[in-house]
Amino acid sequence: MSRVGQTPIPVPSGVTVELKGGLCVAKGKLGERSLVLHDQIETKFENGVLAVRPRSDTLKARKMWGTTQRLLRDLLEGVSKGYSRRLEINGVGLRAQLQGKDLVMQLGFSHEVRYQPQTGIKIEVPEPTRIVISGSSRQAVGQTAAEIRSFRPPEPYKGKGIKYEGEVILRKEGKKK
Repeated sequence: MSRVGQTPIPVPSGVTVELKGGLCVAKGKLGERSLVLHDQIETKFENGVLAVRPRSDTLKARKMWGTTQRLLRDLLEGVSKGYSRRLEINGVGLRAQLQGKDLVMQLGFSHEVRYQPQTGIKIEVPEPTRIVISGSSRQAVGQTAAEIRSFRPPEPYKGKGIKYEGEVILRKEGKKK
């Protein structure tokens, strides 16, 4: 039995929740997002709390119980507070800047790398070696950060490249004479 699914989800202040058929719509200060609910999961909204229960005792329903609870929690947190990921750029000559909404990076290649974010994602560059990605969707923020990191992942010898803030790069020893 899922212990995650049993936890009720408190709805933050300033967020309205509507359950229509198989759809949960949440509106908050950061916009409106919706989630299609699984047909084997029953969702109730009472007294400012969302509760999730499986409709049957099948394996699929029990699997989706905890997953749906976490997706709803992320949905509510996204429209109220939002999510952000921070990236660091390490290496001589490696830098980033914004041109309009596009992120333009010099990553040591013969050309500059341009990245156009999807809708709902905001990219900031407070300094040339730091990138902040924010938005209301946890999945979209993480996906955007992973795509930007994939242009130049950190290498293990000198640590050059784009890494997540706080990420530890395991360093290798170089050649010995």
